[in-house]
Amino acid sequence: MNILLLEDEPLVAVSLVKMVKDIEPEAVLTGPVQTVKAAKEYFHSHPAPDLVLADIQLCDGISLDIFSDESIQCPVIFTTAYNEYAIRAFKLNSIDYLLKPVDKKELAAAFQKFHLLQSKFANTQYLQEMKQLFANFNHPQKYKERFAVHAGRSVTLVPVEDTACFLREELIYLFNHEGKKFITDFRSLDEIEELLDPAAFFRANRQHLLHLPFIESYRSDDTGKVMVKMRGFKMEEIVVSKERAAEWRKWFE
Repeated sequence: MNILLLEDEPLVAVSLVKMVKDIEPEAVLTGPVQTVKAAKEYFHSHPAPDLVLADIQLCDGISLDIFSDESIQCPVIFTTAYNEYAIRAFKLNSIDYLLKPVDKKELAAAFQKFHLLQSKFANTQYLQEMKQLFANFNHPQKYKERFAVHAGRSVTLVPVEDTACFLREELIYLFNHEGKKFITDFRSLDEIEELLDPAAFFRANRQHLLHLPFIESYRSDDTGKVMVKMRGFKMEEIVVSKERAAEWRKWFE
């Protein structure tokens, strides 16, 4: 089996190569290819691999652009640091998606799924549906513009631009630009995350979803965790785990 790796982060690539060799010892691995441009050049000058292991966000664009080319028809396991709204669709039409940092057991399960579905990728209609998904992804996503929240017995609207962060405790709370706390009707932060632009909002941990304009600064502690300070109102520093620190810096900067 020939596998092409598309990944622009060297340390992540090294880790993925090791895991793939453990899971599929007979596979021939090519890469990492680090850019959309280089990947397109590879596909135009080489036979298609049996499988592609692709980071969605490469340094010069999204890898989905590669597969908009009608001549490229091969199954893909996507990896991503961004749990975006369209990710549900990827799970239906690609082999799988894996959220970074990639877990070896999840990668092994994705390979198992690939072997079970290999015959499906010989189906022309299925491949056409997959291509249509990629085309639809390139259309701009309309994100939520305001939230209805509870203020005492009243319901009021808070525009997204005035939303500083969301907090999950027993209920899901919204903090506005003044630090005022409102109750929402949402059941989870996952629900809210799907409605927001991932370039503007970051899921810091299980309790906090942060809005970029209201982040004053951050620092790294001795353990490698990131400590985030919010702007404009009093709130304890918010912790981003060591495992997500690199993802945080990439998003913030």
